[in-house]
Amino acid sequence: MNGSLVVVGTGPGKAELMTAATQTALARATDLVGYGPYLDRVPRRRHQRRHASDNRAELDRARLALSLAAEGHHVAVVSGGDPGVFAMAAAVFEAVETGDPAWRRLDIRVEPGVTAMLAAAAEVGAPLGGDFCAISLSDNLKAWGTIERRLKAAAEGDFVIALYNPASKARPHQLLGALKLLRTIKAAATPVLFVRAAGTREAEVIAASLGDADPSVADMRTLVIVGASTTRRVGRWVYTPRSEAR
Repeated sequence: MNGSLVVVGTGPGKAELMTAATQTALARATDLVGYGPYLDRVPRRRHQRRHASDNRAELDRARLALSLAAEGHHVAVVSGGDPGVFAMAAAVFEAVETGDPAWRRLDIRVEPGVTAMLAAAAEVGAPLGGDFCAISLSDNLKAWGTIERRLKAAAEGDFVIALYNPASKARPHQLLGALKLLRTIKAAATPVLFVRAAGTREAEVIAASLGDADPSVADMRTLVIVGASTTRRVGRWVYTPRSEAR
């Protein structure tokens, strides 16, 4: 097979946060496959074809990209943020596992990007300075009970928790339920950060405590960071020390 497939992340929004390796991969591609708004971040080139699809058509998008690569095209699958974090890289490899056995012989690469929690953390200081985890609140692909179990384990382990996909029109109550659960384990004074449009020129930060955090301020462009017991505010900055108090 002479084709290739590379899965890239465009970062959180600003062009300067897209890696040089991703920019090179995009420039070399004959075909770009991705969710429409993510493709819009990529400069248009005459020699390229674009294949845009709906945000929920991830497996279909991955299969299309693999089929194009098998035909000999050089395909870039475009994600936002980092393609390996709640994004298209996993969909591509799921399609490889369940699809045409010939796809396993393709030249497939993943180029990392700046994921939302890193961009959000940079807006406020260093809240991810200690141990942390990331949990998606979307129950489109997993049960809400699974999400609750993971939230409980992360809270009991005293991790800083980065919450992806906190709210949407179809899921307006997920974040409310998550915060209620976390309040049963973490202290009311625990810092909570709502960072909207992190890594863009429209970035906004709302700082609160777990006890009074208002879930209605979040939307799908918001990354929510819930601190650990060691997370501290220093002026307008928030950080989690690397060292544990002894």
